[in-house]
Amino acid sequence: MMTGQPVSTLARWQAQLSLAADRVEKTPLSRATGRITKATGLILEATGLELAVGATCKVEMGPDQWILAEVVGFHDETLYLMPQANIAGLPKKSRVMLADSALSPRVPLPDTDQPAPASAPDRGQALPVGWSLLGRVVDANGKPLDGLGLFDQAQAASLSAETINPLDRAPISSVLDVGVRAINGLLTVGLGQRMGLFAGSGVGKSVLLGMMARYTKADVVVVGLIGERGREVKEFIEQNLGKDGLARSVVVAAPADVSPLLRLQGAVYATRLAEFFRDEGKNVLLIMDSLTRYAMAQREIALAIGEPPATKGYPPSVFAKLPALVERTGMGASVNGRPAGSITAFYTVLTEGDDQQDPIADSARAILDGHIVLSRSLAESGHYPAIDIEASISRVMFAIVQKEQFKHVHRFKQLFSSYQRNRDLVAVGAYVPGSDAQIDMAIEKYPFLEAYLRQDIDERVSADQAARELASLFAGVQR
Repeated sequence: MMTGQPVSTLARWQAQLSLAADRVEKTPLSRATGRITKATGLILEATGLELAVGATCKVEMGPDQWILAEVVGFHDETLYLMPQANIAGLPKKSRVMLADSALSPRVPLPDTDQPAPASAPDRGQALPVGWSLLGRVVDANGKPLDGLGLFDQAQAASLSAETINPLDRAPISSVLDVGVRAINGLLTVGLGQRMGLFAGSGVGKSVLLGMMARYTKADVVVVGLIGERGREVKEFIEQNLGKDGLARSVVVAAPADVSPLLRLQGAVYATRLAEFFRDEGKNVLLIMDSLTRYAMAQREIALAIGEPPATKGYPPSVFAKLPALVERTGMGASVNGRPAGSITAFYTVLTEGDDQQDPIADSARAILDGHIVLSRSLAESGHYPAIDIEASISRVMFAIVQKEQFKHVHRFKQLFSSYQRNRDLVAVGAYVPGSDAQIDMAIEKYPFLEAYLRQDIDERVSADQAARELASLFAGVQR
């Protein structure tokens, strides 16, 4: 025994030696390799290996130069690989081998951590999760993008997660305060609800998401920026999220210029991070911008490997992956008497040409618990947030708000819709006051209804305040 050293230090050294010996013992003396036989577009074809779909490989680009690729399909003896990086300079008949999760730079584990777990069957490698990721910006591989170095403490977790029995999930029974008056008062969101934010380009969805990220009462915020312009990533973090919002957030960025495989993985990784915090008993707000780019990435991969297109060029696998991703969020299950955590998710859905019947928008509407539609005409008139209250709905609102507030919401929408249907008559003076009591009240109340829907970007309105202001609009009004 070495004297003069603290017992704890000796124990630490012994543990590290034991860990190293275990890794050496498990290291294979030989490794199977294959060869690249064809490179076409987004897909590499390889032979000589027998791997499952989802396995992660490394492809030799040159001496001591490798890139990662994932098995996305196979036919007879041929594997179809999707590379995660640019393949310019890829030599003919390059070597391919299974990536070693213990040696991969994807999981920056500290020396004292447990060895990386065995590769998950659907992804092949694990990515870092943990509390040390709060306040950080990472890419789809879990590598820091903010220049702050590796994480002090991180756990290696597979991107796949155990499915929660629907009967074990806690019910949605509490309100999540997102700090936006129109949502808190008229489209109240519950802890564990999944909402869609339907919008075309340039109508203020990023600003609205930033407001919710800064003002929400959730414990942790996870932001997935999937397939957006690279310029928007920094703008969202600095201008929309801000320092206070970033301090309790994890941002996963997979912009439009990365491979479709990484865009898919970025969305799944953001969801996996949210699941980690939910399993810790926390209430998580997951913001994913956007679900449409996730679907487009899957379309690129599916078409590249020969899957036939179906609705508007989207293969069937796209519509299978959407619910598989969304259903991982929501309420968690109670474990050993500990209260269940929750993931309240907001997914942006890009409606091309403001077409609400876009196949992805239509599919998302069916699998989500409500939708918020942003109107281009409102945005163009300077009305922010540009929420089309008539076209938006929260499907769990009735179960989580007071009955009186729900009546006020119903009355609000009645008057607002009545005014919108008759505004042309009122504008040209064709409507005679006194002809219809509801229209008369709609004309009287409309300026107050419109003011209720407006909110400055630096203004926070709590759920209680939104409910009080809504009640004051109809104080003394006979219903």
